[in-house]
Amino acid sequence: MIRDAATFEVFRNAVTGAADEMAITVLRTAHSQIVASSMDFSAALCDATGRTIAQANTCPVHLGSIPDAMDAVLERFGDTLADGDVYILNDPSLGGMHLPDVFAVTPVFVDAVLVGFAVSVVNHADVGGWAAGSMAVQSTSIFAEGVQIPPSRLVEAGRTNETFLELILRNVREPELFRGDLESQLAANHTGARGLRELVERHGTGEFGRLVDELLDYSETLLRAELDGAVAGTYEFADRIDDDGLGGDPIPFRVRVTVDPDGLGFDFTGSSPQVASALNATASFTRSACYAAVQGLLAADIPANSGFQRVFRFEIPTGSILDAHRPAARGARGLVAYRLIDTVLGALAPVFPDRTPAAGDGGPNSVVIGVTGDDGSSTVLWDVLCGAWGARPDQDGIDGISPLGANLANTPVEDIERSGHVRIDGYGYLTDSAGAGRYRGGLATFRDMTVLASQATVQIRSDRRTSLPYGLAGGCDGTPSVNLRDPGPDEVLLDTKPHLTLPAGARHRQTTAGGGGHGDPFTRDPEAVLDDVLDQKVSPRGAREDYRVVVTDDGHVDHPATALLRSAH
Repeated sequence: MIRDAATFEVFRNAVTGAADEMAITVLRTAHSQIVASSMDFSAALCDATGRTIAQANTCPVHLGSIPDAMDAVLERFGDTLADGDVYILNDPSLGGMHLPDVFAVTPVFVDAVLVGFAVSVVNHADVGGWAAGSMAVQSTSIFAEGVQIPPSRLVEAGRTNETFLELILRNVREPELFRGDLESQLAANHTGARGLRELVERHGTGEFGRLVDELLDYSETLLRAELDGAVAGTYEFADRIDDDGLGGDPIPFRVRVTVDPDGLGFDFTGSSPQVASALNATASFTRSACYAAVQGLLAADIPANSGFQRVFRFEIPTGSILDAHRPAARGARGLVAYRLIDTVLGALAPVFPDRTPAAGDGGPNSVVIGVTGDDGSSTVLWDVLCGAWGARPDQDGIDGISPLGANLANTPVEDIERSGHVRIDGYGYLTDSAGAGRYRGGLATFRDMTVLASQATVQIRSDRRTSLPYGLAGGCDGTPSVNLRDPGPDEVLLDTKPHLTLPAGARHRQTTAGGGGHGDPFTRDPEAVLDDVLDQKVSPRGAREDYRVVVTDDGHVDHPATALLRSAH
């Protein structure tokens, strides 16, 4: 129960602000493009027991995994935590998610009393392994993916263990890039620790603890209030990933969501067993995707902390793609989260029909380019390409934006070209690529690249070619993703998840999937269709075929012809 609403509200905003300051620190100090430009990182603050109390506005599917990382650190170092220490980990079997995501955990003390932790998670550009970027779908064991770091003390009493750090750096392709991003994490943790310490000193240790309890209770209460109007029952949905990247069959995802007075239950029985490739996730990552789906769906100002997570319960089969056994490869597990989110939203669409969007692009395309110089040095370039949201019940899908769960940004062309190893020849939206509906989906995004280096390896992670983004309420499915080698008369259609070695002059086009539509497309406002034609989002032919709207050569709607065409269907 909140005793002093003013004090509580100031505290709530202050602790969230301290977490956001951590994120700003990373953005201003990170070295790699995947972190500083594409924003693949997260930050949070925890209390002394490891409960998450505040999260920065960063990558949602990272943040829900922090409790497991905290459990691993506390289990290993709980009796020896000391002021001035920093602990790191990335091992998926010991609190991590996949090897590129390195957690850094800083304990915070006030008057020799542990009051909390500052935590950052950064997707490092490379952590070793056989493929540049350490995320090759074709990896079949975690031992092929890079350096594994169990919960370890990197900094002790303010002094970095340089021997340990040098061991890590020796195993990555761009050691100074790794060091720079790791130092960015340490700076962010220092910022968060300072903010947390100031809050404790302002309120006192006892009052700080009571405010934290109230904050967690507040989130739980708000979420339960959002669910009060939901019709109790069990709702099922199934979706899939196209393939495992090794020539295997489609990978099924199934969920039964139970809405009842106790909260939300998620049962993933029937989902795929763990796969041979790197498309495997941890249970923590699976839970995190569910938190992100519900947080986005409800669109309410609910702090996403450990109180929010109390409302959830899970049945996640062990040995499945959602909770794989060691030594399963995990590098490409991001795709699992995006498909999980689509699956969960599909199940909840009948519960929240006025809030649930159609499926989007299915997750950003990830293209990792590796170049080895004549002197043996390595360059790792990341091209993150976000496509489209599915249409919403009352609005069109959004073009060129990160999907729910990622909060990433498209990599700027200048960042990709800076090394001189590749050139971007085209970048934009594709006409007629959105799923039709009363509200149309977002447009597919494409990027054309030419290799300038003498040779480059290219690892691509894409999907939604055969399992198209689904439409809702009569809306059409979205359009498929495409990867092409040397687009043009002699183009070659590539798999969705290939690993390539390309010579100088080779060209590649990646195209994301287009978002699904919402509602009957023949009820779309003809003037809205005309606007899309004028903006070149829909062609005149697409207007006629997909929406039964006739657009004249001089750019107007022929209303009689449109009415006649629609009446015939």
